[in-house]
Amino acid sequence: MLKFLSIRDFVIVSSLELDFSAGFTALTGETGAGKSILIDALSLALGERGDAAMVRDGCERAEIGAGFDISGLPGLQAWLRDQALEGDAGECQLRRVLDGSGRSRGFINGRSATLQQLRETGEFLVDIHGQHAHQSLLRPGAQRGLLDGYGGLENDAGELARLFRGWQDIRRRRAQLEQNAEAVAAERELLRFQRRELETLGFVEAEWGELQAEHARLSHAADLLETAQFGVEILSEADASCLAQLNVLAAKLRAGAEFDASLRDTLAMLESAQNELQETVYALRHYRQKLDADPARLREQEQRIAAVVDAARKYRVSPEQLPTALQRITDRLDNLGGDADLAALAQQEAAAQATCLAAAKKLGAARRRTAEKLSREITAAMQALSMQGGSFAVALEPLREGNQHGLETIEFRIATNPDAPLRSLAKVASGGELSRIGLAIQVAVSRLTSVPTLIFDEVDSGIGGGVAEIVGQLLKHLGQRHQVMCVTHLPQVAAMADAQWQVSKSLREGATQCTIRALEKAERVEEIARMLGGVKITETTRKHAAEMLGA
Repeated sequence: MLKFLSIRDFVIVSSLELDFSAGFTALTGETGAGKSILIDALSLALGERGDAAMVRDGCERAEIGAGFDISGLPGLQAWLRDQALEGDAGECQLRRVLDGSGRSRGFINGRSATLQQLRETGEFLVDIHGQHAHQSLLRPGAQRGLLDGYGGLENDAGELARLFRGWQDIRRRRAQLEQNAEAVAAERELLRFQRRELETLGFVEAEWGELQAEHARLSHAADLLETAQFGVEILSEADASCLAQLNVLAAKLRAGAEFDASLRDTLAMLESAQNELQETVYALRHYRQKLDADPARLREQEQRIAAVVDAARKYRVSPEQLPTALQRITDRLDNLGGDADLAALAQQEAAAQATCLAAAKKLGAARRRTAEKLSREITAAMQALSMQGGSFAVALEPLREGNQHGLETIEFRIATNPDAPLRSLAKVASGGELSRIGLAIQVAVSRLTSVPTLIFDEVDSGIGGGVAEIVGQLLKHLGQRHQVMCVTHLPQVAAMADAQWQVSKSLREGATQCTIRALEKAERVEEIARMLGGVKITETTRKHAAEMLGA
């Protein structure tokens, strides 16, 4: 439950530190005093969007802090551990800072958190029912959501929506494939021809370098042969060849070395050179023998190069990218599929439709059971709220074609008199009746929620007298299972509260400020008397207020 709330420089609040207790707490005050500011501040801490206008005039930033006891919420504790946002055992601290430019930062247990993380945390902690929540009851989507929430069917409804989207996706793909069958067939035929052409070419990326190297060698074979022959002759076969002259010089150096030992190093270098040159002669002779000036082979290579270049030009790629082009064509063929793929899609569509239909029927049956239970409970609550003889029903009308929400539409219907037929809530209910029915629905749904803190913001508008007292009793009864807070202008509701907070507004140093404080018993008498009697409070009014509190 909510343990404390601190507010700094928020709208017209300079500084507030509020401690909360269990049970039912009423927040009261003059009209325009800012009773909803507390809810607005708490909503900001729970991840609602904020803007610069929320920062108090003349201040740099607004700051909201909220502390909760989560010892009874193992689900939230596990979620915080998964998000690495856990704090002290059994506690959760939320903080939101909003600066004058509209930028904000959020924190959970002292760690930086996103707005989404704040909102997900808040879903475990607080349910806020706004003062305009009753009008939302007129929308079909809201009615469906309430029914599913009451029956715990949200997961089933979400799964049905997921299955429906999957079925529709397959259906669209199959329809598109059928509609484009002729164009797809033509494209498929072209792609098959291109694939056969490139597969027949049989080109691989590594071949291009080898082709160019061999073509260069074959096209210059005569020059290469001449070069090798020239080398052999000048080194060893000519009359005055290099090796012959070096042999003469080596002989002279050997003779000289007999008389001067210093010539031996020179002789050694010359003999090494002789060996290297002799190896060169052997290598050139071998090259000359294996060199093949084959015109036929040269023509083959030129034709192969031409075929590769033509294919590259045709597919608008470089020769090295032809294998990539082939893979791209193959991938596109796989994506287009064939007649077999169309048949397979049709089978998948039928299977997805059957699965979706089964889930929709299961959800519909659960909704019918839930609708009967909710109808009985709200009808009973209507009797207590001075709508004797009235009845409430959740009608499930079959749809000709189902949708992502199921095989039925959901409509809330009421009869305000015993002899009146059930009609759509949107067409029958007056403002006061809508408020009472809305409160009955909210109380019925709230009884099933695991969220510990429930906040009602003037949901009792449009009612009064004995009905207001019954509303107070409902909220007090709800406060036995939850922490309940209600912003109210009705003394009958405030008198039922276990605790009462007064919201007031004053002018200090030229600036409007809002304060909230807990009232003692005597102060509660004065506040409820004010709510009963307006500006002039008499002793009779005070006595009436005391009686209401005593009761």
